[in-house]
Amino acid sequence: MARQATPLPLALPPRTAGIPAARWLANAIRREILDGRLRSGTRLPATRELAQQQGLSRGTIVAAFEDLAAQGYLEANVGSGTCVSRVLPDELLTLGGPSTPTRTSTRTEPQKVNPTHPQRLSRFAQRARPFPGFGETASRAFRTDLPALDLFPTALWAQITSRRTRRATASQLRGCGPLGEPTLQVALADYLTHSRGVVCAPEQIVVVSGVQEALDLAARLLIDPGDRVGIEDPGYPGAALVFEAYGAKVVPLALDGEGMAVPSRRQGNLRLVYTTPAHQFPTCVGMSLPRRLALLDWARSTGAMIFEDDYDSEFRYVGRPVPALQGLDRHGVVLFAGSLSKVLFPSLRLGYLVVPLNLVDRVAALQSIHTRHPPVLEQVVLRDFLAEGHFGRHLRRMREIYAERLTVLLEGAREKLSDALELSEIEAGLQTVGWLRAGLEGETIAHAAAARGIEVTPLSRYARRPLAREGLQLGFAAVDAREIRRGVRELASVFAKGR
Repeated sequence: MARQATPLPLALPPRTAGIPAARWLANAIRREILDGRLRSGTRLPATRELAQQQGLSRGTIVAAFEDLAAQGYLEANVGSGTCVSRVLPDELLTLGGPSTPTRTSTRTEPQKVNPTHPQRLSRFAQRARPFPGFGETASRAFRTDLPALDLFPTALWAQITSRRTRRATASQLRGCGPLGEPTLQVALADYLTHSRGVVCAPEQIVVVSGVQEALDLAARLLIDPGDRVGIEDPGYPGAALVFEAYGAKVVPLALDGEGMAVPSRRQGNLRLVYTTPAHQFPTCVGMSLPRRLALLDWARSTGAMIFEDDYDSEFRYVGRPVPALQGLDRHGVVLFAGSLSKVLFPSLRLGYLVVPLNLVDRVAALQSIHTRHPPVLEQVVLRDFLAEGHFGRHLRRMREIYAERLTVLLEGAREKLSDALELSEIEAGLQTVGWLRAGLEGETIAHAAAARGIEVTPLSRYARRPLAREGLQLGFAAVDAREIRRGVRELASVFAKGR
């Protein structure tokens, strides 16, 4: 006699377009369980029977059952079929434990906060201000601070990642020390020694997520509330945000043709100075050798530290690379930071901070309680990318492409923008500066340009004091020659309309 199928009281909701059948079915069964219509221990029909009842394929039923079993909603027992679990995963996550009654709804209501008893925030949290990231829109002229992401060798990176993941050792899965994966520290020390003139041993390299984390680490290491920190003006706003969040008083330091001015006595006792000597952000001025030596002498004599941000010096188009300020340091007063985001891609989130030997143990202690350690697999992929020569080849290719794009921008600016904009002929970096003729206001130009689908950044957004001359920051690395020419034409129209 044929065995009768046990009907399952299952009310299937309408299936939303794009949702796989197995997921749709699994969601419906989960809802029946959570709403109490399928009780713990209830035996479900065999997959063939349920497929016939619901008019679905057996493969769909099997996939849905496997998904629910993996989540803990179903139990499959040899000889007795599949039944609803005795202890549901949602019950385990409830404070009352398994004895708590089954929920009747999966919707979580927002927590109500009593306005008469607001949460008490730390002074650090109250001082912190958000630092905006990159927009989600496609790159366009003249976006700054971005490399040509469409030209990154993603297939090669994927191959190395796949290989490293397959060969991951138990040690790598366990983690690494707080300063970083040792073989990457060696590779970075070798790279920085030969390409940037940095003087360091591998153990001085701290692997961080980028310059922003390096700034946070420096602040935790050196700054107490009320300390004074010198910052270039105009300068990188992300640095000021970090230092002010830690309670420091930020002191703006002026710029001239030789770079950042050495702090004077009237500016008080500075605990730390932040600078971008290779390619000043955002004016693109390089710090002269006499000024570098004077800054190092000032730090040695005052007991202050220098944070050197080497953010995009890999891309140099004229002459020999300018050695790092750290390479001239003989007294351990420089923290040297860099990020691979500008060379590779921003979402990589790997950079480095080179610290003096006498601070290595203190930094390791700070990192051990802050991030514990950086992600290891990403580090070994980067190590291979460096060691196998891919990094150098990619850097040389990008340097040639960016130089061509810079030439297109300079030529277009001379032809169409010279009446309103004097473009600096920079020697390095991913962006340049256009100085506006008298009477033009940077914010007004930026808003008009945005309406035409182009991005320019007024230098006033990076300044803490009024500027002697208005200017615009224009990026050229992230977009091709055609987009640069379009941007020049649109910007010329903005200037023409403003006359």
